[in-house]
Amino acid sequence: MWLNGLICTLLAAGWLALFGGSAHAQGAIGNAPTPENEALPPNLQPSIASSIPVLARFKKVLLDLGYNLQLNYTGEVLGNPTGGVKQGAIYEGLFEMSIDGDLDKIAGLSGATFHINAYVIHGRGLSTFNIFNSSISRVGSIEARPSVRLYEAWAEQVLFGGMASIRIGQLGADTEFFISDFAALYINGTFGWPDITLPDLPSFGGPNYPLATPGVRLKVTPNDQITLRAALFNGDPSGAGFSGLAEIKDPAGINFRIKDPPLLFAEAQFKYNQSSDSAGLAGAIKLGAWHHFGLFNDQRFGINGLPLASPLSGGNALIHRGNTGLYGVIDQMIWRLPGEDPKKGVGLFARAMAAPSDRNLIDLYADAGVNFTGLWDRRPDDTFGAAASYSRVSPAASGGDADAAFFTSAPLAVRDDQVTFELTYQAQIVPGFLIQPDFQYIFHPAGGALNPLKPAAGRIPDAAVFGLRTTIKF
Repeated sequence: MWLNGLICTLLAAGWLALFGGSAHAQGAIGNAPTPENEALPPNLQPSIASSIPVLARFKKVLLDLGYNLQLNYTGEVLGNPTGGVKQGAIYEGLFEMSIDGDLDKIAGLSGATFHINAYVIHGRGLSTFNIFNSSISRVGSIEARPSVRLYEAWAEQVLFGGMASIRIGQLGADTEFFISDFAALYINGTFGWPDITLPDLPSFGGPNYPLATPGVRLKVTPNDQITLRAALFNGDPSGAGFSGLAEIKDPAGINFRIKDPPLLFAEAQFKYNQSSDSAGLAGAIKLGAWHHFGLFNDQRFGINGLPLASPLSGGNALIHRGNTGLYGVIDQMIWRLPGEDPKKGVGLFARAMAAPSDRNLIDLYADAGVNFTGLWDRRPDDTFGAAASYSRVSPAASGGDADAAFFTSAPLAVRDDQVTFELTYQAQIVPGFLIQPDFQYIFHPAGGALNPLKPAAGRIPDAAVFGLRTTIKF
């Protein structure tokens, strides 16, 4: 009860700070558009309007009035000629509508902004319909149940001359926490909001695409290099818990739940050599943690200490209070192309997160990759990259699988891990229009689970995925 009161108090305090005094929108779609592009001022964000004069004039008129309208479409064809439960191809698409408002221009409220974005999601997801690893992973970062839904809707107030800001409203954690700018290149959803969070937090990953939730976020930037962030979210955006029905329980993104146990995120970021005149190589280091204040079932044992798979356990899982994750992120240029842009050349990224084994399906996650940007003078805005991720099924969950095989005397699989490899090339046709051919290979889909359609055939076969994504941004 006191935690629910704390959320309400913080929400109220945020609104008072927002409208009692005199930032920027990151409408992230999994990992598209990129945090790096979204961090630019509205007039510098890539847009097809720059290639179409009438659209450019229209957008400038809106910007002069204080409104930044964005209409983005992402569509992709993905197919698995081998592996998975069945082979075939799918099309999925995402139309995003967002508007950011400068309330200084609009209403004379100095330092205040607002952001609203909504999605029209359509098509079929390859993870859900072909590979059957959607319990822990999304092959495409835009994969979701077809719907028209609200995502974020918040207001923000800059404080103390720009050293701090408070944001209040409907928020997603994936727009500001555990982000790698370099990992945003990739199509697989794990390089946006990582696979470890999806089975470990209620509503399939907590507040992340396509489900945001009420919350409040504080950001402090004592200088250009250091950023400190903390956010308190409602801990179960849809109210579905771990049932797998999150998008059905909240079909339009307007549940606005505030009575569930909260989820706290905190992160410290240090950036260096970011300017064009810096002599060194650009980089960023982030360290963070999250804590959920709810109750979590043990992955292996019941309340009487016996394995859940045992007929004597009663099927009632041991309950753990709270859940915590620790993580780190690094983006580092290792070679810089001569010129003004410190992010063109060769860059590496790596991320890792760990969570307790006893209450989580995935207890260890890591990914890493290398990007090559602007190396060909004829294609200065193109990027090529290769990345891989590793998700370990927790020893407790693996032990539960082994227990189930023992007590049922059935040939059940003991899940262990899932590894994803991705190779991709993003070509900018004109600013705001991108085409991206892609290849992925998924080892041990769903952590090495049995084929649900043909259990006698054993585990779900490793899957090769070929795809093509097109992105248009206005």
